[in-house]
Amino acid sequence: METPKNIIRVSVSEAARLFGISTRTIRRALADGEVAYVVVRGRYKLNFESLVKWSQVRPTVRNKLATNGIGQFVEHWKIRNKLYSPNPKAFEAKEEEKKKGSNG
Repeated sequence: METPKNIIRVSVSEAARLFGISTRTIRRALADGEVAYVVVRGRYKLNFESLVKWSQVRPTVRNKLATNGIGQFVEHWKIRNKLYSPNPKAFEAKEEEKKKGSNG
């Protein structure tokens, strides 16, 4: 049995802030049918996964996401202290287990 997928929905203004673009750009994408949404109490609630896919297809939106949106913080999120970074050997061991399991 498949578990239901949790859908994340954001408002037009939240999407504009997250992606570093104007609300007009978001509303234009809605009008063109490029982003999935539902209407809740007269407000658009946009499917976040749909927004991300749409933003990666549009070069200007992708660039604004990286410079003005949440992408500008990615460098700060990287783990610099190796003590707390994931051990690369742990990933290698998991890959080997997967290979053994699929061959057997």
